[in-house]
Amino acid sequence: MPICFDLDGTLGHFGGGYVLLRQALGRLWGGVPTEPELRACTGSTDWEIIGQLHANRFGAPMDEAAYAHYEAACLGAFEAAFTPAQPAPVAFPGLLAAVTALADAGHPIWVVSGNAPRVLAFKAERLGIDPRARRLGSLPTLDRAGLLRQAMRGCPGPHLYLGDRPHDRQAADAAGLPFIGVGDAVPGDHPRLTPEAEAAEVVAAVLRVMARSAGSPG
Repeated sequence: MPICFDLDGTLGHFGGGYVLLRQALGRLWGGVPTEPELRACTGSTDWEIIGQLHANRFGAPMDEAAYAHYEAACLGAFEAAFTPAQPAPVAFPGLLAAVTALADAGHPIWVVSGNAPRVLAFKAERLGIDPRARRLGSLPTLDRAGLLRQAMRGCPGPHLYLGDRPHDRQAADAAGLPFIGVGDAVPGDHPRLTPEAEAAEVVAAVLRVMARSAGSPG
């Protein structure tokens, strides 16, 4: 019964992540993708977004080797921008503490993110996410719903996804998971938490939704 959290905007944020993505691609491809090109991309994972930009620029699908080159370049950009001497990313302390509390209670925790795996690992470390939370970043051929299904594979329910964007809710719906929104950017009928929520409030909301999903009183 994994409890899955998105990272960016759900457990904290790194500010201008798309700026760093564009810089990394500029170094790789000799030209920075424009903001309209980025906005035209569909999907919410690095594999999907970079794949579309690659196809638009080179007229051919992106292969796994090209994705690995992007991942290395993007990781380098984040490592250079977020050193211990630089301003830290913004963490959401109550949500991070809830991850630890849920892990302490024996719940399997996953961080399921659209970031490439090595970038996700770097961000998770810099935010101080409990290392017991397993990380699942953007993998070739999988959209976000596919990543959620992979996290759930072989595990009995109930399951849950917490996220802050409409694409998080859409992925949860596609994978058949209940959803908790963080912030107010996701329309729809689902429980909501603020980024400032205390750990006890987050844990209570998670357990309530999971109990309801399991069909027990909540």
